[in-house]
Amino acid sequence: MALDIRRFIQRFVEEAADHLPRLREGICALEQGHADREQINELFRAAHTLKGSSRMLKLVPITTLAHSTEELLSALRDGTLSATPAVTSLLSQAVDGLADLVSRLAEGATGDDLPAADEALCNALENAAHGQPSPQPNISTPASSAPALSAAQAADSELRLSDTVRVRLDRLDDVIRLMGEVLSGHHHLHSLVDQARALSISLPAEQQAPFHAFHRELKDSVLSHNSLMSDLHDRALQMRMLPLSVVFDPLAHMSRELAQSLGKQVDCRVRGSEIELDRQMIDRLSDPLIHLLRNALDHGLEPPAERQAAGKSPRGQLVIEAWQDADWVVVEMHDDGAGIDLDVVRQKALAKQLINEEQLNALSEQETLELIFLPGFSTKSMITDFSGRGVGMDVVKRTVVDELNGDLQLASERGSGTHFTLRLPLSLAMMRVLLVSVGGVNLGVTAPYVSELVECSSHSFIDAAGQRTLILRNEFVPVVSLAELLGLPATTSATDNTLLLVVHQRHQKLALIIDSLIDERDRVIKPLPVHLRYLPLVSGMVSMGRNALVSLLHVPALLEATRHTAQRPNHEHTSSTLAKRILVVDDSLNTREIEKDVLEAWGYHVTLAENGRDGLAKALAEPFDAVLTDVEMPVMDGFALTARLRENEAYRYRPIIIITSREKETDRRRGIEVGADAYIVKGSFDQNNLVETLQALLG
Repeated sequence: MALDIRRFIQRFVEEAADHLPRLREGICALEQGHADREQINELFRAAHTLKGSSRMLKLVPITTLAHSTEELLSALRDGTLSATPAVTSLLSQAVDGLADLVSRLAEGATGDDLPAADEALCNALENAAHGQPSPQPNISTPASSAPALSAAQAADSELRLSDTVRVRLDRLDDVIRLMGEVLSGHHHLHSLVDQARALSISLPAEQQAPFHAFHRELKDSVLSHNSLMSDLHDRALQMRMLPLSVVFDPLAHMSRELAQSLGKQVDCRVRGSEIELDRQMIDRLSDPLIHLLRNALDHGLEPPAERQAAGKSPRGQLVIEAWQDADWVVVEMHDDGAGIDLDVVRQKALAKQLINEEQLNALSEQETLELIFLPGFSTKSMITDFSGRGVGMDVVKRTVVDELNGDLQLASERGSGTHFTLRLPLSLAMMRVLLVSVGGVNLGVTAPYVSELVECSSHSFIDAAGQRTLILRNEFVPVVSLAELLGLPATTSATDNTLLLVVHQRHQKLALIIDSLIDERDRVIKPLPVHLRYLPLVSGMVSMGRNALVSLLHVPALLEATRHTAQRPNHEHTSSTLAKRILVVDDSLNTREIEKDVLEAWGYHVTLAENGRDGLAKALAEPFDAVLTDVEMPVMDGFALTARLRENEAYRYRPIIIITSREKETDRRRGIEVGADAYIVKGSFDQNNLVETLQALLG
């Protein structure tokens, strides 16, 4: 009986898929000086196992390279050699070579098809093991071998390491799409059941009994299939889920090579790579993350000498991590580099005529920071192959926000680094959707963007800096007519009550006036046809059954449109307030921004802080003429902040105003006890009262 060598090679590939990530992790620990003796032993055992297994199958190139790698690891294990950058670099190159050879086997190659092991690399590994320095080898792909597999191809080959059936992705997509259509059709049966019940009431008495029996049987049948249908669709979706390690692991490897090409040093740490996303999301996420990685290495991290001069470690720190937050997956990339220089951003934006000076002066610090997302923007003074062409960051934002229905946030602190935070839905195939009616048109909003539904009297709205506003549980929420925003005809209500759909994007909220809520359920998300992709406020479509399609609103675009149409401060008030600097402390972004607009309309210069600790740090870093603070905040509340400020000589007599929803007399007394000069309740908020109080306290 002939031996099926392919079956054994497949098992070897599966075994190598376990050992190669361990080798990479161990080498990373060596680079960072965190590897203990046991980790070095594990590295040695992994290389030794690969050598022995490959030798049995006569996979000579793998055996040769694994043997040379084992020699160097043996010297590290024995303590005759230390893990210098040159040594860890050689080990990384060896693992790359092994991974390339294993990937070729996964693609169908046999031992005879493999290219020879890189002789220069093997010699360098063994020379280093014996303490003999040798030049760093150039391990570019040998001429005798095929081009190296891309990261995506290598990731795809990992998917075939276990006993699986290979299915083309487009066929799997068809199954998921059809399952979604079946599920939507099944939901339509519920409405037929309701119609049958209504019909039975109108029948003659003698016909009602048999019809009741039919209705009951139909209802029981539909209900019994509910969980089965949902479970079947969930299983279909799970077939297309992949771990983020498919993207994260190649990025970590890429960071080292790119940093070396730039003359920089970096430790790249990956966390949360086990989090799963839909394959469609994974495919589209790769390019934005590569752009962010290149941006961090080129723009963010400083050269070693510059970092040392600033009191930092010569090795930069880059962290790529992910975690799940309800129906979202959050991906964050942050570095400890120089941060973004706002002055340079302003100069480049003006020089490239992306914005005029008047518009620039009206921007907040955060809005100035986000100018880097404009097409054509770059802070590089020289165009190179690596960066500086003014492409990349705009692509990142367009992909994350427009194509993936996600959110992109940027934060940067000069000298301390930059954070990019991406919030993404778990899948684009099916999501929970609320259907609402506005101006006679049905529209959909995905549930992750929905905060709540509120019904209230229009008399409960207040005017804040020209913006209709609702005070909702200690937070100012702008109120906008969705019909007016979309150019739809307004409908009149027979009652004084107004129905509000409160949507949010991270800490920003918006209350949309709607006519009614129609339905809420999981629905198949259909991409927009090509001729409709220019619509900025629509992200997709959902089916309502019987070929009826409903537009899906893109909440981030709605929030952006609302910001642009909001009334800007007029700055026409007396010049006596122009020099007054006010610190506003509140954990609600909406409340901070509304109070900022009110105060800036009267000519004050306003700085924002998001909690008590942030407010205290900003107050101590530079002087303010007055402080406005909320009470209920994380980290440090407003009472504690007021007390801490009063302990500081600079703020012993400066006005401090508490603005909160707490109405109890005990809270008022506590505010006075800790040193507040005024106590304003948000429920009775009046912007004129706020300004008059501030003017009186400032004299």
